[in-house]
Amino acid sequence: MKLSALGIVMGIVIGVGFLVSSPALADKAAVAIEAPENAAQGSEVTIRITVTHNANTTRHYVEWVKVWVNNQELGKWEYTSSNLPEGVPFTREVKFKVGANAEIKAEASCNAHGGKGPATFRITVK
Repeated sequence: MKLSALGIVMGIVIGVGFLVSSPALADKAAVAIEAPENAAQGSEVTIRITVTHNANTTRHYVEWVKVWVNNQELGKWEYTSSNLPEGVPFTREVKFKVGANAEIKAEASCNAHGGKGPATFRITVK
């Protein structure tokens, strides 16, 4: 059986298209949270969010990053094709005054593939 050049090219295009669109291979944005595990009541802590994503180009970029403490939004950064994050990975920091035990949640989303879901971290008042 002889394959035509057109048939071979179409097979390659379909195969590559499947690989690129596969959710398992999609480049979803992800976050990691750094903060102290324990803090004194009334103290100010720095929460550092590291965002990972394969690239930030005008067609494929991190669209937003959000941080919540005890379900209250504490920080939000939005990006566009003309206002991209400065690099890959990149970090954002917010300060928070600890009043009681705190649950931090952070999430990022890619404009094309979404995000890997929220990350969480807990600070215990000592």
